[in-house]
Amino acid sequence: MLKRAVEEDRFGRINLVHLNVFWTRPQSYYDQAEWRGTWELDGGALMNQASHYVDLLEWLIGPVEKVQAMINTSLDIEVEDTAVMNLKWRNGALGSMSVTMLTYPKNLEGSITILGDKGSVRIGGEAVNKIEYWKFNESKDYDFDITNINYKIDSVYGFGHIKYYENVIKVLQENAKPEVDGHEGLKSLEIIIAAYLSARDGAIISLPLDY
Repeated sequence: MLKRAVEEDRFGRINLVHLNVFWTRPQSYYDQAEWRGTWELDGGALMNQASHYVDLLEWLIGPVEKVQAMINTSLDIEVEDTAVMNLKWRNGALGSMSVTMLTYPKNLEGSITILGDKGSVRIGGEAVNKIEYWKFNESKDYDFDITNINYKIDSVYGFGHIKYYENVIKVLQENAKPEVDGHEGLKSLEIIIAAYLSARDGAIISLPLDY
């Protein structure tokens, strides 16, 4: 529904976008396997746990123009457990993202907020599973369904993986087209790499990257 609202230009000019990923991954989580928390085989809070929220940045709002980020590590791991990122999209919107795996004592929030001059929306819950605010200057018929869209989850992973795997199997059986292809995945990967470069060099990184 949020994607539909963006495509229908219901927000008007999008001014500000913000995402929160406040989850918990204690040291015991990373100690379960040697590959966890490593640069070579895993990745940190941005690359691993919050990567799908980076997906939302590009998929919903559009191509990102600039990225500025800082990362931090408090646990005994190689990669970041906390990160903040500022963004500017090609359409002029500004935004930010705050990610941490150090929330006490359990996963708290996975949310996105979009503020435009004609509409404002916040989708929150533990993993973007609850519409908490939905206001536009002009109403649509599907606005009345927002309370029915909310759903409960057993974990922050939700139910998306099963549907994705079903699509992969159907594609391999030549009965469907990919819901998401490699080109889409590269868009999110480029934003995360830009964030790592920005944190390393203390610089604002422009996209697309110059490989």
